[in-house]
Amino acid sequence: MCWIPSHVNISGSERADIAAKSALSLPITGMKIPAEELIPGISKFCMNEWQDMWDCSHGNKLYSLCPKVGTVKHSKTLSRCDYVFIYRLRVGHCRLTHSYLLSGDNLPTCEFFGLSLTVVVVVVVCFTCDVMSAT
Repeated sequence: MCWIPSHVNISGSERADIAAKSALSLPITGMKIPAEELIPGISKFCMNEWQDMWDCSHGNKLYSLCPKVGTVKHSKTLSRCDYVFIYRLRVGHCRLTHSYLLSGDNLPTCEFFGLSLTVVVVVVVCFTCDVMSAT
């Protein structure tokens, strides 16, 4: 058995407790709402709240990939591993450009141009210059 301290002295949980207890003093209404009518409204409210929080995170790399929450549709033909690979490239995270963070080395730079090594530099600058020099 493991004791879990619940939510004691956690400010957000304490506020939620106070709000829940204050609802006990509200009068009970006799109006019955079918779940079919209630659930879409709750879903819309939650999506709007989520979107408001997401809109405040412009510095987030993922925001540029998907500025509207709940709109990403995944193809059934690609595996999760493929999606992880694609999104890491789109965000700019790969072993070549970020391994220095784990090893404690300096930020890698392109030997030819002296630019910080990023996915964009590798794909756009280095690859296109390599293709141009090969022709």
